[in-house]
Amino acid sequence: MLLCSNMARPLRIEYPGAFYHITSRGNKRLPIFVNDLDRKHFVTVLAATCVTFNWCCHAYCLMDNHYHLLIETLEANLAAGMRNLNGIYTQDFNYHHNTVGHLLQGRYKAILIEEETYLQEVTRYIVLNPVRAKLVHKPERWKWSNFRATSGLITAPDFLDINTTLQKFSKTKTKAQQKYHEFVLNGIGQSSPFLEVSAKNILGSPQFVAAIWEKTQESTNFTEIPVVERLVGRPSLDDLLSGCKSKAERNRGIFSARQTCAYSLTEIARHLHLQRSTVSSIFNKLLKPDDRRPDPVC
Repeated sequence: MLLCSNMARPLRIEYPGAFYHITSRGNKRLPIFVNDLDRKHFVTVLAATCVTFNWCCHAYCLMDNHYHLLIETLEANLAAGMRNLNGIYTQDFNYHHNTVGHLLQGRYKAILIEEETYLQEVTRYIVLNPVRAKLVHKPERWKWSNFRATSGLITAPDFLDINTTLQKFSKTKTKAQQKYHEFVLNGIGQSSPFLEVSAKNILGSPQFVAAIWEKTQESTNFTEIPVVERLVGRPSLDDLLSGCKSKAERNRGIFSARQTCAYSLTEIARHLHLQRSTVSSIFNKLLKPDDRRPDPVC
């Protein structure tokens, strides 16, 4: 089952097996971790949340005024789990520091990740946060991330899944940890993978973006939303059509843009610098015979 939340904000997509890069910042950018006791307590709450909501945590990093997580939800329950995580930690923080009110700034940010294409890049990005912030020179010097555990420098806690990440480097654990360590260090100074985020909250290939968009349209919650609001979060034509390496791939992008994301033939043709009749012909060839209809004027 796929669930879609409030369309007044960027579309939030939930389904079993989804991967998310999650960030949450302190209100007014103030610290949410005053000391290591706070960080230790957050990790405890995170571990309990993973058990309660059947989450897999693949990466994490706790900074001073924000945190990063890479979470896989085995059930469609991201929002429920995040309410638990942020709610309990905020209550405990306020109690221990004798404060009141909001600790975190607005709602958390969650970017849906395509595992096959971007999981390695996102895990690297997360653990290099302290290096980019110039808090340490090497990621292993920051104890409040998964880097040391995934690299094999310390024992991984029960809530942390290091195998999914390591399997992408080698079948042998020791060799995989060595390659992971090298991969992370080679990322120092490289650009953020999130520069490629499309549709405001999805990081993946054009095919992944289109597939997710199609799933959201099949959702009951989503189809009840007015069309004008639905189109606000759809992938851009650049998201759907850039990076195509062949005509066949481009043609599938054209079909998705028209059939799934409701772009007009004219919009697609203009974007690709093609004749509208050419785009119409490509689209109709990919339609099932029963779905074909007279070419609309749009």
